[in-house]
Amino acid sequence: AAADASAQALPRVPFGPGERAEYRVTLGFLGGVGEGSMEVVGIEDVHGHPTYHLRFDLEGRVAFASVDDTLESWMDVQGLFARRIHKDQKEVNYERNAWYDFFPDSMFYRRQESGDTATLASAEPLDEVSFLYFVRTLPLEVGETYSFDRYYKESGNPVTIKVLRRETMTGNDGSEIPVIVVQPIIETSGLFGQGGEAEVYFTDDWRRILVKMTSKVPVIGRLGLTLTGYTPGERLTA
Repeated sequence: AAADASAQALPRVPFGPGERAEYRVTLGFLGGVGEGSMEVVGIEDVHGHPTYHLRFDLEGRVAFASVDDTLESWMDVQGLFARRIHKDQKEVNYERNAWYDFFPDSMFYRRQESGDTATLASAEPLDEVSFLYFVRTLPLEVGETYSFDRYYKESGNPVTIKVLRRETMTGNDGSEIPVIVVQPIIETSGLFGQGGEAEVYFTDDWRRILVKMTSKVPVIGRLGLTLTGYTPGERLTA
């Protein structure tokens, strides 16, 4: 019975360990210049709690600029919030490699390298990567706007999701893919910043696979991701 109870208590999500999506990356008007991927690497323990280890990789190069980002998030299996994040970013003339541990029970987070701490803005904090997976669990009704004060830094809130429209995309194999298009806005200068006018295309089914994304990036111009390959994961049942 205890096993049944824990199985019931686990949120049903459309992803699981082993899920991997691969993308072609385009920058500005220059066509295919790189590749990206999003994956659920596995289940890992953070501070005694099982988490989904989520990883987003993006690599692209044009004549005058390059982007090489790895963003990782460890998302609590039970509560669907981040317990640790890692940002390794090399973009044009910007570089950062930072690890942060989140302690929602005590409402603070700590940078591993320096030991510096700051206040968490939410007891269920999200970063850019865990946020994308969290959005996949929402009903996403066209015309609705969902708003959350869940970005881990106060300055990034509120995080809003505008569900813009349904449309049909043509897949690599020529098949038609029904999609639902959303505009995520985090009040930061990142991929989903207000000025980036990002649009994210999810399959219009229970899987909510991210098949396309566009966003404006400073200096480089428009960044695009288009799905080239997908491997489903194994969803957790308990």
